[in-house]
Amino acid sequence: MPTSPSSSVQSARKRVADRLRELRRDANLTATDIADRTGWYKSKVSRLENAVTPPSDDDIRAWCRACDADGLAADLIAASRSADNMYVEWRRLQRTGLRRLQESYVPLFERTRLFRIYCSNVVPGLLQTDGYARALLGSITAFRDAPNDVSEAVAARLDRSRVIREGNHRFALLVEEAALRHRVGDAEAMAGQLGYLLSAMALPSVSLGVIPFTAERRMWMIETFSIYDEQQAQVELLTAQVNVTAPSEVGQYVKAFGEFAKLAVHGAEARSLITAAIDALE
Repeated sequence: MPTSPSSSVQSARKRVADRLRELRRDANLTATDIADRTGWYKSKVSRLENAVTPPSDDDIRAWCRACDADGLAADLIAASRSADNMYVEWRRLQRTGLRRLQESYVPLFERTRLFRIYCSNVVPGLLQTDGYARALLGSITAFRDAPNDVSEAVAARLDRSRVIREGNHRFALLVEEAALRHRVGDAEAMAGQLGYLLSAMALPSVSLGVIPFTAERRMWMIETFSIYDEQQAQVELLTAQVNVTAPSEVGQYVKAFGEFAKLAVHGAEARSLITAAIDALE
């Protein structure tokens, strides 16, 4: 099963902290020595060495200077920034609205050949219609008090979805049946969305599976995640987006996707579940 999405972030931060400790020991310095040379409290040295507090760029430069290892500062700063970018709060990503966030995915989408996406609660973004996306992004904007650029964000989301019809890409998408039943927007918007899923299933690049309510669960429902080739997984939490790049952890999400695929139905059975969801709107 996948580890907690934040585990890879903490592991990356711990690697930076461990490297700081190694530098201190290689220089035959104590924590007190580092505190004296940097003008910090000893408690700060302890927090940095134990990954309790992520170091700033200036902290790393000061630490390396104290250890007579200035030449290593740049690499450590890069490693620390990489760890910080693994866990990015939505409020930071959406501080100027949602349009730029939608557009930021385009390079990743264009270079990815195989998309594996699992959604437990909403229709995958790549298959969303204008009405559904407008209702969903409107709710997100209101909840997070983000600047209201919903119309522009919807247009950007639909534009980036062109990858399902262009280029050499394949899409394996799995949704829980609940995602077909949660009413995002009004009945008309949901009917249009569910109807589009039926037509999208005919696209040669798209494999859409539905995990029925009645499936005997060998894998429990978890947070929505996307796997881009086998290089990166993105996990969506309420408060943040987590970018997983450690091969072992990406592998865990690949394994989870495989388990979900065993529970899903495709083809006529999936269409039947979508049609039943449409009928339930009446």
